[in-house]
Amino acid sequence: MTTELGLRERKKERTRQLIADTAWRLFAERGFDQVPVAEVAAAAEVSEATVFNYFPTKEDLVFHRMEAFEEELLDAIRDRPEGHSIVEALGSFVLTLRGFLASEDPAADEGMRTVARVMSGSPALLTREREILDRYTSTLAAHIAQEERMAAEDVEPWVIANALIGVHRALIRYVRRQALAGVENRRIARNVRARGKRALALLEDGLG
Repeated sequence: MTTELGLRERKKERTRQLIADTAWRLFAERGFDQVPVAEVAAAAEVSEATVFNYFPTKEDLVFHRMEAFEEELLDAIRDRPEGHSIVEALGSFVLTLRGFLASEDPAADEGMRTVARVMSGSPALLTREREILDRYTSTLAAHIAQEERMAAEDVEPWVIANALIGVHRALIRYVRRQALAGVENRRIARNVRARGKRALALLEDGLG
């Protein structure tokens, strides 16, 4: 029975990955807003209902990994070494290179430009991204309030959380602008770390 369940779960994960990969290929070719879910389903050889079983909204086809990122971000803050501030913990996390910026693949520069183009060209994706970052801010504010034994409605946790997630937002925008301008990933990564450290140093002085 356990083996059967394991096989079923692996099959479901393969189907999920196939749908996500197929969707991204189509979005990269034509843009997110120009590709209907029905076309993704046809290209992946599944039903439209199957797509929505795995991805409740069309935007989830792009953002389905963001929940894991949110949990990792909170873990970085919860599990930070004794004596390290929240600013230090979040800074270390967000300045860790990931994805195309961390890749040595020669195709990574073009991959980064594609991500920037798809995201920047879709009002729907940008709206969803803002919602996700707003959720990060709310979750972080709640954690700060609990850690500092403040009331949930206090202003200070919200100020701190908005400032910290603001750095993350600003770096995302910076990376996209640089990628769309044709700057190579190696240079983008170097500049992101330098600018991120300066921004976090400002917050550490005021919030640390």
